[in-house]
Amino acid sequence: MREVLDDLLRWWEAGEPVGMGTVVATWNSAPRPAGAVMLVGPDGTAVGSVSGGCVEGAVYEAATSVIASGRPTLQRYGVSDGDALAVGLTCGGIIDVFVERVDRHSFPWLGEVAASIRSGKPVAVVTCVADASAAEEADAGSRVGGRLVVWPDRTAGSLGSARLDAAATDDVRGMLAAGRTGTLHYGHDGQRRGEELTLFVASYAPPPRMIVCGAIDFAAAVATIGSFLGYRVTVCDARPVFATRKRFPSADEVVVSWPHQYLKAEAEAGRIDERTVVCVLTHDPKFDVPLLEVALRLPLAYVGAMGSRRTHEDRVARLKEAGVTAEQLRRLASPIGLDLGARTPEETAVSIAAEIISQRWGGTGARLSELSGRIHRDDRAQRQKQSRPVDA
Repeated sequence: MREVLDDLLRWWEAGEPVGMGTVVATWNSAPRPAGAVMLVGPDGTAVGSVSGGCVEGAVYEAATSVIASGRPTLQRYGVSDGDALAVGLTCGGIIDVFVERVDRHSFPWLGEVAASIRSGKPVAVVTCVADASAAEEADAGSRVGGRLVVWPDRTAGSLGSARLDAAATDDVRGMLAAGRTGTLHYGHDGQRRGEELTLFVASYAPPPRMIVCGAIDFAAAVATIGSFLGYRVTVCDARPVFATRKRFPSADEVVVSWPHQYLKAEAEAGRIDERTVVCVLTHDPKFDVPLLEVALRLPLAYVGAMGSRRTHEDRVARLKEAGVTAEQLRRLASPIGLDLGARTPEETAVSIAAEIISQRWGGTGARLSELSGRIHRDDRAQRQKQSRPVDA
């Protein structure tokens, strides 16, 4: 919804109804992820995309119908034998799209949600997209279309049951903390083993953080590509002559501090989470060993350290002496990056970014032309911790 928020809010504030199609589930090589949104405005304008062009026409028709009827619907699109080019996905993927009418009555909290998203405050929108006990979405007893908005400290709306609201709120806050979007299943009264209700959770968390330690030329390139990937980038170095805004214009902030002290303070203040990545580019024991002691004991998404094989061996030995466990050391990506043959700072930054992406989604780093099977992996790979052997 971020991509279409301005248009959606403009129509909502004017009191005009909007048809909104949201990708709520994907299988195989789906072109857009869960959470992708397409709008059909009151003047017939289409904004956004749910499939990169494959099924937009069909979603447009469904949204137009929903605007008129007010009845939400869940549509599945995939490859069909004779109709793939008309309303199917030629890539072979399958997507579920929930189409609903959005206006001041159906979504009275949209203004608050938009304010939270724009200010970088965490918020999640939970929508009931399927009710297995109802014959169709229009059934009087159906929960489809029910909505709950969840902030870290409050909620608004309801999914139709106080117990369901309470169970969903607990689970959704966990998803929000991790920045995860996806579906949850419950019974009608919040039973976690129930399957009757399907809830779609759209999480709008602040951007994940990338902390780059070491104010060197490689750090400038890593900060640039980190910003491009959507991270909030911090460059940290204890040397004020190097850690300057002029040298790192693409970073969101440049901090003069001992990196290990800064990381520890940020963790204690709750300003990092399991999406945070840390890139240690100092390759100087007096900086990187104390920093890695802190980083490897935190639940971070990625910890990488630059250096030669010899530097790596010395670093691992020092970390072992400092009490870092073998399990913690397996989380260390060192030497940092994938084997791309990189030479320049910019090429090295691409190598580091490629490793971060690969670890996030469970990729192998191999050439797609030399592989077979699915290109896109299941979102569950995002939550799997990748391990690597530690050099003795």
